[in-house]
Amino acid sequence: MTADLAGRISTELNRLAGDMSAVGVAVSGGGDSAALLHLVTAWAAGRRVMAATVDHGLRRGSADEARFAARMAQDLGVAHETLHWRREDGPGNLMAQAREARLRLLSDWAARNRLDAVMLGHTLDDQAETLLMRLGRGAGVDGLSGMAASRLAFGTVWLRPMLGLSRQELRDWLRGQGLRWIDDPSNQNLDYERVRMRKALEALDIPAASLGQTAANLAMARAALQEFAARATENIATDQARISLQLSDFTGAPEEIRRRILVTGLRWMTGSDYPARRDEVLHAMVAVGAGGRTTLEGVILERRASRLRMIREPAAAARRRRHRRCRWRRDLGQPLAPRRAATGAGGARSGP
Repeated sequence: MTADLAGRISTELNRLAGDMSAVGVAVSGGGDSAALLHLVTAWAAGRRVMAATVDHGLRRGSADEARFAARMAQDLGVAHETLHWRREDGPGNLMAQAREARLRLLSDWAARNRLDAVMLGHTLDDQAETLLMRLGRGAGVDGLSGMAASRLAFGTVWLRPMLGLSRQELRDWLRGQGLRWIDDPSNQNLDYERVRMRKALEALDIPAASLGQTAANLAMARAALQEFAARATENIATDQARISLQLSDFTGAPEEIRRRILVTGLRWMTGSDYPARRDEVLHAMVAVGAGGRTTLEGVILERRASRLRMIREPAAAARRRRHRRCRWRRDLGQPLAPRRAATGAGGARSGP
């Protein structure tokens, strides 16, 4: 099974990043990211490749792992940088904060080095674990579609070329190549939700490939919903200050389509990397449907004559940071790279 692994990854890299000239690889020193770095370097063929390791400093040994990753990159002739996170004391979910900090640090690194995308080493097993975690949180179609192979967030394109491969395949390949990696001890720590999901999958004997197929099936369903939502907003008007949509196009659409329209409208106005909370959006839908006026995330939603309007609150507009404007047919939920999307608010949808 591992004999053609490099060829399979090369094909996926060509699909996702074939027109890119400079890419980054997030490397922890673990088996997945070690395999990714070696495979991307072999594929690169004249492209500029850089690597980065985020040291959260949350446990003993993290600095040694970062140094191991740096040596591995150096041996491959790949420029490497260790990025450090220093958490400020305060409340909140530590793991969630660490994940976001990792993405922001990598995003800043990619921007400084003018990289077209950053590669992440998520595997089929990660996809299965993610699906199970999201199922436990009551996720909808988008969440249960799993991690996307191509996604835009924090102003950076993130690529996951190994979602079709298992951890075991990658480690077998590394052994066959005589390559080393570091096993992260936190992968056995049941305090972490992902580790508990991993153990649950083992106990239930559910193949990761089956859950991966479920995520792929739901991704197809999501794409159909996105197409419906895009058609429902063909008559939308947008500018820097407001969004205006034919009210009958909105009220005549199914509930899930209306929800998607509002979520995308909020992201358009606020530049947020994350969608608004589902329960808050559903509450806003009820208010708009009743003919009322409501505010969500600093955006005013109101019915005016035959139009639905979304306007930024003056106070929120005054403190608004500069942000990327979404494009409707892309950001109605489809996680695409910007270089593959048409320009303009009504640009044609394209995909990886």
